[in-house]
Amino acid sequence: MSKIERAEVFVASPGRTFVTLRITTSDGVTGHGDATLNGRELAVASYLRDHLVPLLIGKDPARIEDMWQYLYRGAYWRRGPVTMTAISAVDTALWDIKGKVAGLPVYQLLGGRSRDGVTVYSHASGTDVPSLLDDVERFLDLGYKAVRAQAAVPDVGGSYGVRKGKVYEPAATSLPDEQPWDTEAYLRFAPTYLEAVRERFGFGFHLLHDVHHRLTPIEAARFGKSVEDSALFWMEDPTPAENQEAFRLIRQHTTTPIAVGEVLNSIWDVQHLITEQLIDYVRTTVVHAGGITHLRRIFDLAALYQVRTGSHGATDLSPVSLAAAVHVDITVPNFGIQEYMGHADETMEVFRNGVTFADGMLHPSEEPGLGVAYDEKAAERFPYRARYLPVARRLDGSVHDW
Repeated sequence: MSKIERAEVFVASPGRTFVTLRITTSDGVTGHGDATLNGRELAVASYLRDHLVPLLIGKDPARIEDMWQYLYRGAYWRRGPVTMTAISAVDTALWDIKGKVAGLPVYQLLGGRSRDGVTVYSHASGTDVPSLLDDVERFLDLGYKAVRAQAAVPDVGGSYGVRKGKVYEPAATSLPDEQPWDTEAYLRFAPTYLEAVRERFGFGFHLLHDVHHRLTPIEAARFGKSVEDSALFWMEDPTPAENQEAFRLIRQHTTTPIAVGEVLNSIWDVQHLITEQLIDYVRTTVVHAGGITHLRRIFDLAALYQVRTGSHGATDLSPVSLAAAVHVDITVPNFGIQEYMGHADETMEVFRNGVTFADGMLHPSEEPGLGVAYDEKAAERFPYRARYLPVARRLDGSVHDW
């Protein structure tokens, strides 16, 4: 019987920092998992190396469910982003191995296709309204059927989501960038540029917007009501999710759909949001929510309440996570949409991509497993660099949600 013989943790910064787990069986089969937690990468790397890897050696790689329960319930200390990201890496790597052993892509092991492809959205942004409109046009010309729109609030340097280079990456390379924020200026400005997008391009595509936790519940309700004529596919993270009852207040004031979940990491974190139908899309990810095994449980619960999926897919999720997400997305009946930003050229020197883009959709590889490879030698050219996400401060100097 095959056993786990080796588990290695790689930390590299090709374009941004990724933590990658590689598990090798006694039969020589390898599987990869993503263990990246943006800005806290070394915490997960240590959790894996110092606490989980010793537990894996000698175990049966085919017992994925048992391994998940062993690492989650057996540790006593449960949940949290560091723990769940580490478990995710193990779980994803074991699914990769299972697919290779079976000679099938992972999605076939999950029940096969429920759709022909996975509809994705990408990020259009601009330093002002004209440059945003030009960027939206660029994505529509590339074949996207869904686009997220963000523009810099005039005279406010801390606007979220505005790309500075080819790929949007907010993490800085030293200490956190402290950025100013003005909620009232945002509430006045953002609805105007979303309306401008609709005026120029019409309603033949999905338009999304990310509030990024920056509003109070009543402010979010005000925003959602103000953009109803723009027919947003969703407003993302309108308020921090610690107080989940807050979303009921938003619901009372607007019909704009709500998407939440990229910073949540277990079914228990989203249970109330789903069962009380306080959200329309759940954005939990394969890398932060316990891997393929646990993400499917979240999506199954969501399906019972007509909540659809909309998984986070920023550049801090490696190509391993992206491939795993697409394998799940293409199988679940309540799929909604998948975020897709692409990766920097340096990233793709280290990872072989496991998905292809065509006609506004991603398609999984037909290779056994996830179809992703990790080039350890190439990764050595990109040593670890510390990066931090920004911190937002109101104009009076107090800390705000970034």
